[in-house]
Amino acid sequence: MRFLPAALSALALTALAAAPADATPASNVRVVSVHGTFGAYQPGATASTYKPALVPEGSSAHVFSISSGTVGTNTVLAVHGLVPGHHYGAHVHTKPCGATGDAAGPHYQFQQDPVSPSVDPAYANPRNEIWLDFAADATGNGFARSRVGWQFGERRAGSVVIHETHTHTDPGHAGTAGARLACVNVAF
Repeated sequence: MRFLPAALSALALTALAAAPADATPASNVRVVSVHGTFGAYQPGATASTYKPALVPEGSSAHVFSISSGTVGTNTVLAVHGLVPGHHYGAHVHTKPCGATGDAAGPHYQFQQDPVSPSVDPAYANPRNEIWLDFAADATGNGFARSRVGWQFGERRAGSVVIHETHTHTDPGHAGTAGARLACVNVAF
């Protein structure tokens, strides 16, 4: 993942450069950076895999997020060591990782759908949620970036969950992406 530091620096500079000249000082900027190596779930672990056939133990992920009221939230997910050629979905979820993928709760939504589970494209979409779908390249590396026009308020997210397939967008299935394969604790 030699490209990761350069990519993260570029993301940070892009986000900060997009801020208007009269923007609130840096105290309005929140930066989060988490790196984890996937293994079987253990309390306190940063990264857990629930399906080692698709997210092998020893593979890794890095999540970087920068947000401010003037530029919204920019999030990057970089992974290493996954199944080459596989297409994965990934989303920010409301709770931290647990013993099963379900422990991470639903997708974090800026405007919460009153119906749960949320499969309405009016709520389950990449503008109201943070979607980080990617395809692993021939060496098992993958990269995704999301930019939304909002930042987290008092209600925070707790993790990034990697799913079995790319995210669906059709009514009745919007936001779904198959089984929850792995989870990274991220205190957004």
